[in-house]
Amino acid sequence: MITITELVTADFFLFALVAGLSLALIAGPLGSLIVWRRMSYFGDTLAHSALLGIAVGLITNSNPQMAIIISCLLVGVLLVYLDKNPKISTDTVLGILAHSTLAIGVVILALTESVRINLEAYLFGALLTINVIDLIWVIAIMLIVISTLYYFWNDFLSVTVHAELAKTEGINVERMHLFLVLLIALTIAVSMKIVGVLLITSLLIIPPAAARKFAQSPEKMAILASLIGSAAVVLGLLLAFYVDAPVGPTIVVVATIFFLVLSVFTRAQKE
Repeated sequence: MITITELVTADFFLFALVAGLSLALIAGPLGSLIVWRRMSYFGDTLAHSALLGIAVGLITNSNPQMAIIISCLLVGVLLVYLDKNPKISTDTVLGILAHSTLAIGVVILALTESVRINLEAYLFGALLTINVIDLIWVIAIMLIVISTLYYFWNDFLSVTVHAELAKTEGINVERMHLFLVLLIALTIAVSMKIVGVLLITSLLIIPPAAARKFAQSPEKMAILASLIGSAAVVLGLLLAFYVDAPVGPTIVVVATIFFLVLSVFTRAQKE
């Protein structure tokens, strides 16, 4: 069996580690906003729609990553637009778009005889197959998301705490909501190979949910969430390799264990 030294110096492991840590860094502040604003279902819908982007990219012979990004962004804009319609509840819109886009993507791929892909890799992630091009995409999107969050952080917080008050202070609430949805869409679009369509929202939600129990300020919660996510990525990678388990699900399982342990710890402290 390969030793730990050989493993951590292997190119495939280093690529996977950098990609996973990049996602964990984004998951801290972005996931915290998702948790505070109770937008987890928005993330699920965008994640499901990513499979439609894969199908369109493959049948049009275009860049799959770009197709996924465009698909997620378009669905994000559509979500924000439909969310303004008072005749249709938000959860109904999310449910329709999430399942319909996923189903359409699967059907298109099934009917396209010239295209054969490993759907399991997209559904549950294939972190160890990350290549240089994938890594460049992940890092580029990470920088865009982190820079935007840093620049608009106070506006995002104001809108989250009290939207009406933020509006009176001159903040464009609708624009900030659109920005947040688009940031989630970008993050999900480049994270599919890391944990997959069905698990990406979990990695955006579980670390912030665990950090929330200890955070004394929004900034501390975001930082702690990033640290918890990073620890889950590192331990998940190592554990998955040595027990021969899928990497994406293993990372989510480790993050869940962190959440449960920290929950028990905080409850014991209160007692």
